[in-house]
Amino acid sequence: MAPKLHLAATILALPLAAPAGPLQLFTEYTPPDIMREGETIVGISPDKVKEIMARAGIGYSIEIMAWRRAYELALRTPGSCVFSTSRTPEREALFKWVGPLREVDWTLYGLAKPPFQLATLDDARHLRIGGYNGDVRAQYLLARGFTVDTAPDNFSNPRKLLGGRIDLWVTSHQLANGVLAQEGLLGKIVPLLTFRTSRAYLACNKAVPDAQIAAMSAAMADMVKDGTSSAIDRKYANWRPAPPADRAGATRPAQ
Repeated sequence: MAPKLHLAATILALPLAAPAGPLQLFTEYTPPDIMREGETIVGISPDKVKEIMARAGIGYSIEIMAWRRAYELALRTPGSCVFSTSRTPEREALFKWVGPLREVDWTLYGLAKPPFQLATLDDARHLRIGGYNGDVRAQYLLARGFTVDTAPDNFSNPRKLLGGRIDLWVTSHQLANGVLAQEGLLGKIVPLLTFRTSRAYLACNKAVPDAQIAAMSAAMADMVKDGTSSAIDRKYANWRPAPPADRAGATRPAQ
């Protein structure tokens, strides 16, 4: 009996594995990386993620929401992932990683004729920097003692900059170009300093089975090898939002 009791105890001690079924994918609205066309979610990262899932044979759903909620849901929901997530040392052990999907710059934007010099990141220590709640760039600056005023979305930061409520806006070229074009502010707000780059990934909950991670990683590697990943990048390279007349009545996804 002793061996049987020992075996039963061993079985009960094993962790429960997440089912190898469809994945819930959480993301945010950041054109041109992640956008909506009617009911369809499109963009650089969604197009790559959809191709990954098709090649790996994994079912999925994609939901757009505020970034902090998307990130926290992926942390605590088995069978889920969040994208596009910058892979940093602080986040390394929190997820299983697939990618990279793309490269991301960390850039400080300001008025076209700023009343200060900005040659290095340290030059911004006395300035107010607008960021996006939960964004890795804002977290990086906060952890290093910078004054960061976070907003629930990135669309309010250009207006805060024009209104003098912040001196700088930390974001990426790709995201800023989309927001500024959509708001009619290209040329009024410009990049002043790129101080870092990182790679953005599909970050999956630790309970996602290793077999699914391996299948997705292999699919991404094949996409890079056969040129599919680069083709998707080129597809959106010159993206600009539709003219205001074509966007009449359009609303932003809930943040």
